[in-house]
Amino acid sequence: MHLERADPISAKGWYAGPWNSGLPVSIGYANTGIDEPHLHQQITEIYLVARGTAELRVDNQTVTVSAGDMVLIQPGEAHTFLSSSPDYLHFVIHIPGLSGEAARVDKRVVSRDRLGF
Repeated sequence: MHLERADPISAKGWYAGPWNSGLPVSIGYANTGIDEPHLHQQITEIYLVARGTAELRVDNQTVTVSAGDMVLIQPGEAHTFLSSSPDYLHFVIHIPGLSGEAARVDKRVVSRDRLGF
């Protein structure tokens, strides 16, 4: 068994992945929608919304997500959160789970222009 607890002070964090287990995926959470326009070159990102609502921008489309929604972001799709409710919480899964330098290299910051702003 492997138990990880969320840090109540941190806006987001990671529970498990190749850095601390044999998992081929990375699993984390965020209790706020963070406005950080980026894309991943090889990671597929899956958001599972547990509570609250958020506005998410993917390429040139804005969507509102709420508890029970699942969003799948494919490699190459630029995305960011625009806003989130005070009670917001989502879980995130990265496939494949990358760690260390590989994870840093995979994530590319993009301009707001790339998202149609």
